[in-house]
Amino acid sequence: MMLACTTACTTMTPGTLAANDQAGARTMPDGDWQTIHRDLAATRYSPLADINRANVGGLQQAWTYPYRAFTVAVPLVIDGVMYFPAQNRLIALDGATGEEVWVYEHEFPASDQPGPPPAFAARGLAYWPGDGQHGARLLVTGGNALMAFDFETGEPVTSFGDNGAVAIDPGYSGTPTITGNVAIIGAASLENPQGAAGNPRAFNVVTGEKLWEFDTTPDEGEPFHDTWGGGAENRGGTNMWGFAATVDESTGTAYLPIAGPAHNYYGGDRPGTNEFANSVVAVDAETGEYQWHFQTVHHDIWDIDMSHAGALIPVEAPDGQQHMALANVGKSSLFFVLDAEDGEPVLPVEERRVPPGDVPGEYYHPTQPFPVVTPPLSRVEMTYQDIVGPEDTTAAHSEACYDLWERAGGFVNLGPFTPFMYRAEGQPPRSTIQLPGGIGGVNWGGPAADPTTGMVFVNALDTSLVGWVEKVEGDEPYSFDTSAAGPLPEYDRAFITGKGPFHTFTAPLSGEYDEAGRPVGPALPCYKPPWARLTAVNANTGEIAWAVPLGQYDELPEGRRVLGNAGSAGPSVTAGGLVFVGATNDRRFRAFDAESGEQLWEAQLQGNANANPFSYRGSDGRQYVAINAGGQIVSFALEE
Repeated sequence: MMLACTTACTTMTPGTLAANDQAGARTMPDGDWQTIHRDLAATRYSPLADINRANVGGLQQAWTYPYRAFTVAVPLVIDGVMYFPAQNRLIALDGATGEEVWVYEHEFPASDQPGPPPAFAARGLAYWPGDGQHGARLLVTGGNALMAFDFETGEPVTSFGDNGAVAIDPGYSGTPTITGNVAIIGAASLENPQGAAGNPRAFNVVTGEKLWEFDTTPDEGEPFHDTWGGGAENRGGTNMWGFAATVDESTGTAYLPIAGPAHNYYGGDRPGTNEFANSVVAVDAETGEYQWHFQTVHHDIWDIDMSHAGALIPVEAPDGQQHMALANVGKSSLFFVLDAEDGEPVLPVEERRVPPGDVPGEYYHPTQPFPVVTPPLSRVEMTYQDIVGPEDTTAAHSEACYDLWERAGGFVNLGPFTPFMYRAEGQPPRSTIQLPGGIGGVNWGGPAADPTTGMVFVNALDTSLVGWVEKVEGDEPYSFDTSAAGPLPEYDRAFITGKGPFHTFTAPLSGEYDEAGRPVGPALPCYKPPWARLTAVNANTGEIAWAVPLGQYDELPEGRRVLGNAGSAGPSVTAGGLVFVGATNDRRFRAFDAESGEQLWEAQLQGNANANPFSYRGSDGRQYVAINAGGQIVSFALEE
């Protein structure tokens, strides 16, 4: 069945996936890191074991490279050379020394749009090894273009598209996913307010020709159109903003992570489950032809985007059956294990009733899918008794939290998928708290998985969103997304501190606010810690193996600091039995024992590492572990 695929879906050159000699499967040396997740299976698993549990304590900083820009990119490493974008530059470094191999500065066309000048995507690039007739290439997005550059020199490949670039609209800030001669990209379309369609697209790596586009909001007459209640047309969001797709090269299947639809917090104009929103969608990588999908959230009004498709690993289900499976956990913190062939849950999932809300005209789906075995990996509910106490942080912080609760009119929470309640104009504050909140849970950092054991490792956050839904008056947007031309929603989010959905149940550690109402000093969550955990889940059984607080607050008294202080990045895992993570907001890079969760090593960084770590073998034969942090690449190795 061909479904929701448009624009030259059948123009692919036969044998596209056979770019290499082994039926399309890209062979990779153990010491390489060839995609943002190392491999197309998105495992972030390095088979190197020179650095292991026994010697990781001896890791020392080997070199640093300041790149003088902002990026959260995960560099690629091929044959000992490291590649990454930094603003308008592509940079190649010797992975053993940090010395420049080449630097290419790109001259972007001048833009009359407000904001910073055009630049390469801050999240990374992609590698294509060549096909015997064409040399290896690097592909990267920038502005509204997909561009190809020579792997050896960094110069544009002028035979690709129009003098090295293909126009894409909307743009995409993730990394192209390359399988065979196919480059798959997502779309940075707006979710609040309305923006352009968020359809994933694919292009020929050699020519730049557009190959297919998957329609994430099915048109009239297509399967699943009726799940939108007439609201699919001109619908923004429903996009693949995740940094990459997962690919099974043995079957030629790409797994697309599709986010929630616009508007984020009101869906009265799209009644129904809204398939393919908030789903993993499996398509044929060559043609974009639909194979299956699994929806993790029905009718999203919480901004629980699908930030990644999950790691593709072999698992053995409790009934003894073997599966290739996607281990997926997103912003809801719910852990799903899906059969890669048909999308059916390998571990049981059941539909459970969730609470309705009272916003006029809103549609509330009565149930949501829940894993039966694995509990949520983050906090999903709270009561007044869960407010942080002075014994948890400080007396000033706790007092400020209780004061915020009272000023907000209290917070309604009815457990997972609590909807934001309605507040009519002129009525006293009536607030709702959503947990784990719009950033997760597990955000774009996603999981790392050991395919030899089935263990999956995630940085899971306890975050919150608070406020209510009110009727929108006037034409002032409630969101920071102000560039879209589409109409505002009839209802949107607000709180006692102003319009918009991005308010949280946090208070200053000092207990003080400035004249503008901003916290003086750091603001900490107002519910009992820990607030972030590094968690290991056995994908074979769904059982949590261990969970430990991730990150600390140096501002707190001794003995109260390790409360969980992490951002959206995630971990990586190695055959040496180690889980590396630098996602914390305390300027540290850590290594944990993959079996026990015990912290074995820590290094101080110049800045926070809001990027995933990576490991590789340098040209000198040594294993390195590196992280992008504080405007520089920092690489570590054992003493020679």
